[in-house]
Amino acid sequence: MKDRYDFTEVEARWQQYWAENNFYKVTEDPQKTKYYNLEMFPYPSGNLHMGHVRNYAIGDVVSRYKTMRGFNVLHPMGWDAFGLPAENAAIKHHVHPAKWTKSNIVTMREQLKELGISYDWDREIGSCFPDYYRWTQWLFLRLFEKGLAYRKDATVNWCPSCATVLANEQVVDGACERCDTGVEKKKLEQWFFKITDYAERLLHDLEQLPGWPEKVKTMQTNWIGRSEGVEFNFTVEGSEDQISVFTTRHDTVFGVTYLVLAPEHPLVEKLTRGTAYEQPVQEFVKRISQMNEIIRTSLELEKEGLMIGARAINPMNGEAIPILIANYVLMEYGTGAVMGVPAHDERDFEFARKYKLPIRVVIQPAESTLEVDQIDAAFTGEGIMVNSGPFSGLPNEEGKKAVANFMESKGIGQAKVHYRLRDWLISRQRYWGAPIPIVYCEKCGLKPVPDQDLPVILPTDVEFKVNGSNPLTVSPTFMNTTCPDCGGPAKRETDTMDTFVCSSWYFLRFASPHTDQAPFLKEHVDYWMNVDQYIGGVEHAILHLMYARFFTKVLYDLGLIKVQEPFQNLLTQGMVLKDGAKMSKSKGNVVSPEQIIHTYGADTARLFILFASPPEKDLEWSDQGVEGCFRFLNRVWRLVASYSDRVAGIEVPSSFPKLEGSERELRRWTHYALRKVTLDIETRFNFNTAISAIMELVNALYHYQAQVAPEEQDVRVVKEGLESLILLLAPFTPHLTEELWQAIGHTESVHLQAWPAYEEEALVEDEITIVVQVNGKVREKVRVPAGLGRAELQTTVLAMDEVQRLLQGKQLVKVVAVPDKLVSLVLK
Repeated sequence: MKDRYDFTEVEARWQQYWAENNFYKVTEDPQKTKYYNLEMFPYPSGNLHMGHVRNYAIGDVVSRYKTMRGFNVLHPMGWDAFGLPAENAAIKHHVHPAKWTKSNIVTMREQLKELGISYDWDREIGSCFPDYYRWTQWLFLRLFEKGLAYRKDATVNWCPSCATVLANEQVVDGACERCDTGVEKKKLEQWFFKITDYAERLLHDLEQLPGWPEKVKTMQTNWIGRSEGVEFNFTVEGSEDQISVFTTRHDTVFGVTYLVLAPEHPLVEKLTRGTAYEQPVQEFVKRISQMNEIIRTSLELEKEGLMIGARAINPMNGEAIPILIANYVLMEYGTGAVMGVPAHDERDFEFARKYKLPIRVVIQPAESTLEVDQIDAAFTGEGIMVNSGPFSGLPNEEGKKAVANFMESKGIGQAKVHYRLRDWLISRQRYWGAPIPIVYCEKCGLKPVPDQDLPVILPTDVEFKVNGSNPLTVSPTFMNTTCPDCGGPAKRETDTMDTFVCSSWYFLRFASPHTDQAPFLKEHVDYWMNVDQYIGGVEHAILHLMYARFFTKVLYDLGLIKVQEPFQNLLTQGMVLKDGAKMSKSKGNVVSPEQIIHTYGADTARLFILFASPPEKDLEWSDQGVEGCFRFLNRVWRLVASYSDRVAGIEVPSSFPKLEGSERELRRWTHYALRKVTLDIETRFNFNTAISAIMELVNALYHYQAQVAPEEQDVRVVKEGLESLILLLAPFTPHLTEELWQAIGHTESVHLQAWPAYEEEALVEDEITIVVQVNGKVREKVRVPAGLGRAELQTTVLAMDEVQRLLQGKQLVKVVAVPDKLVSLVLK
């Protein structure tokens, strides 16, 4: 074995060995317990960044560990390869998106192999390839048949820079999440998936995910936004027009003093047509229509309203109240109308004060009385209903039920559940996405493309323009087709699907990536699903994770899979920071993984990024930390090299005779590390503390080497320690440990070995450290035999020289001995 750790030579050789032997290829094995471990597949942007390295290193530790524990581990990799950056590159560099994307995939695949990640590359997929998006289109057609894919006119979020529609979730603080351009409102005919049909199941089934972070489940719960209440109608005075409202505060219905409509509400134009209010209302509506949804629903938004000259009749008391329009009410949420109860809603209170609208108290606190002319804020707590007709005197929570029952019995309204969740807008006016498999025939209308004609292939005769317009709309070879029903001329749908559609089922394709008979083979999916451990960023908590759960439930309902949740356990890793900020080119704080691998090796990069912080926390980059990890691996190399010749032919016994002294202490450190690392990986994914325990074992081995003469060393105990060290390090630093495992006399790969078990008996200490307190303060720490009783412990400690010095010139008043923990002395 060489004295020097040549990481370049070691890593290249073992990567070649793994590739030539198809080392990580896995097949279904009913005799073994499966474990499906998956990191979120990346967009092929061209180069890995440190966030990627962290994500994949975490996943690789889990996969290698579970393999050593005897599981049949599926650990695949693919590419979320459609999306805007490829089109932007096509415009900027005059290269086709497919060519740009494929080139990036080649680069990133090689970088992942250089990191030594244990992927089954035989299962590699890419969402931009026809053999994949054929099945994305096939799944669209199944949703279409089930009534879950539909087309409608809708006011959408439009990014003028990207020239495409954005889902609500892709608008951040009123701007496009990708290019930061201000988002506008635009009316277009769009395709949607009816995710709202699954709102209740998506919410309820979060209870089935104890392995998900509570933060993520809370985010999904809030996004679904379930509300129980009553829906009822106000009648427009002097007409038969009805205005439907939904409220969760029907206990305050007698306190309604005005009604607010969304500017887009269809009744607004009708009620103002030909009146003095028509022009100012039109101007208000036009101005508000330019504001995007995020701004209009922001808590910081200044509320603006306008009277429209009409009144509505409250069905509960017959009172006529004014109707206004306001910027904070949206047609897309609820019914597009909101009742104003200023005495008991903070927003309504501020709005009523601003526009001098009436305020009426209908709930009084139990221990005080509210007077309208004296209140300076809305009362939103529990209390007693007043000024509420037959319901006055009821506690308001009891009153809610009574009002709801009354409304239903009189046909005024009915109890309903509303959700904040909106249907998923999937249309994108871009080229580089999965084409929507729909054609339009003048004779037959909208028609789905037959399954046998899939995939609808993206054309190559397209031109990418700087204005971002969709090149599919001007591609005659794509646009012009025939109707599948009548055979006449037809036009293709030119919208492509949101890239989140592609990533909503990819984890299923990994189970049988090469089949051309179906998106996946049921027997393979039934074996592998669901994903046992999913790893990725918390930024996907709402979008990708919600959509993947929706797709899984739809496919379950179609009888295609037998699981209702895709991911059993979820780890959301933290970001990699430098100088306190997320790495980015604009900040000039990017650290290239290639640079680190070239300078220190892949194993050092992996070790640092796993050691520097718990996986769910943000990690602060440290050049000194990287150098420290490199020095540690060199220290491990030198330790093994110093013993390799002596231990290569030694057999470690299945059980040791009773050991004493240094040998017993070294075995204790070995089995302490075995227990600590096992528990940290198995139960907590605390890789940083696991690595700390491995470092302590290295220290113990060096200490034994220094303290015991070579001819007196028990090489059996040493080899057990070295074997344990190498096996524990194997998931973290796979190349180095392959080399070291061979160096101490083994011929099979370290990654094919069983995970080592620890012995409880070896963990028992002969001596322990206890604390000596004097008058409540710690004054000494001393070593005593383990397991002493109270009397023996007291006698032993009091006889020690260091304790005798504490007693000099003092009167010993009291001694309290706690076995294996402390001795407390009270002195005068």
